[in-house]
Amino acid sequence: MSKTAAKGRLICVSNRVGTVRGAPLAGGLAVALSSALIANRGLWFGWSGKTASEAGAVVLEEINGINVATLDLPTADFDHYYAGYANGCLWPLCHFRLDLVQFAREHYDAYRRINALIARRLADLLKPDDRIWVHDYHLIPLAEELRALGCRNRIGFFLHIPTPPHELLAALPRHRELMGSLLHYDVVGLQTEADRHRLHDYAVRELGCSVTDDGMNCGTRRIRTGAFPVGIDVDEFVGYATSPRALQESRRMSKLLDGRTQVIGVDRLDYSKGLLRRAAGFERLLEKYPRAQRNVEFLQVTPISRGEVRAYQDFRTELEALASHINGRFGTFDWTPLRYLNKALPQRTLAALYRASRIGLVTPIRDGMNLVAKEYVAAQDPEDPGVLILSSFAGAAEQMGDDALLVNPYDPDDVADALERARWMSLEERIERHRDLMAGMRRQSADHWQRSYLEALDGDAPAVPAGHITVAAAPAGFTGKGVPGTSTPNRPAGHRAQAVSP
Repeated sequence: MSKTAAKGRLICVSNRVGTVRGAPLAGGLAVALSSALIANRGLWFGWSGKTASEAGAVVLEEINGINVATLDLPTADFDHYYAGYANGCLWPLCHFRLDLVQFAREHYDAYRRINALIARRLADLLKPDDRIWVHDYHLIPLAEELRALGCRNRIGFFLHIPTPPHELLAALPRHRELMGSLLHYDVVGLQTEADRHRLHDYAVRELGCSVTDDGMNCGTRRIRTGAFPVGIDVDEFVGYATSPRALQESRRMSKLLDGRTQVIGVDRLDYSKGLLRRAAGFERLLEKYPRAQRNVEFLQVTPISRGEVRAYQDFRTELEALASHINGRFGTFDWTPLRYLNKALPQRTLAALYRASRIGLVTPIRDGMNLVAKEYVAAQDPEDPGVLILSSFAGAAEQMGDDALLVNPYDPDDVADALERARWMSLEERIERHRDLMAGMRRQSADHWQRSYLEALDGDAPAVPAGHITVAAAPAGFTGKGVPGTSTPNRPAGHRAQAVSP
């Protein structure tokens, strides 16, 4: 039995329980968490995907060896919590798009109420030796709500998206209350060291914390922080790419390409993915390097995301217009420069597409990690691999470094030059880069991610005591709202952190 498995159950909590019925789609929380849940007798707790006039009872079931607990959320609060605060405020803020942040008091109040509700329902299921691992920006205050209910379990938090700098966080109304909630966790994990440094900077300047080698001190409270880059199951994805069906599909696509170079991008429809700038970089390639015309095809696979949100509808319209413009400008009767698919594809299908593509173009304007970059590399033929072009603003760039071709996604010439370089890169250089990328990905795999995080969570730092915690000296004007032990948090109307029967 592993060290972590002997510690008691692992309780993973996320906004939405991942796809655990059958084969999941590419990327996402489900892929990264499956091995941790199975190895640690886990329970995955989250939203059921349904809303109701009142919050429903928790539904427990076992799916593919994973125990799952789901909860219907109240309709009256859900849109304010999810589309309003989580995705209308925190998502753009964490992706450095302050211009898109929409803050409304009613959204924040609903966000707090939903977190309080989830805490109450979860508390009824907990055992004293359970370890709780909370995921992502939807649930930042969850530990604070659990502590208010008397929970003394070890609780960790992992932020899958980027950590914004102090200057952006400080523009968020009630930012100290929100960020102070993190001090109720035992471990706070980020994707990169850059994210960790930004969190430390904020905590020192706004929460009165001091920084240590392995975390932060806030009065008598010690919070461990660390960079835990999410990885993929490399061997599993290699298996997808080398399955008979995938190899057959890859050969079929190569035949259809008829010697042309295929560039591939795979992203959700989201402004953070840099899709408009990516298309502009491809257009610049065709302008700047005329030999690329009729010899290169760009396949962009973009499943629709948050299609009910007007900003995403407008973004989709703009992207489709740009694709049509490029095809109208450069296309011929027997060559379409840019093919654009609005559908989600299974991992096995994506693996075949990756393998048939000489260039993987992954250029988000900001991304926590980006698993597509890793999946593309894993799918390649090691004897004739493709080339990864990666945004320097993706978290994966901190790991992959110069083994990928790093670009500035805001500079279309930089993207175009990298595309042209990748087209003509020698086989020897491609093999060397691919070998080094694969070695790094194997070292920092999905399994390494969950094991290293759980080792930190199982460390010797004491769980939060039942009493309040004294916070170190804070900046002038700091009220301490949301920070343990400083004062009673300024809670939304109707919000009470107490045990309530489901």
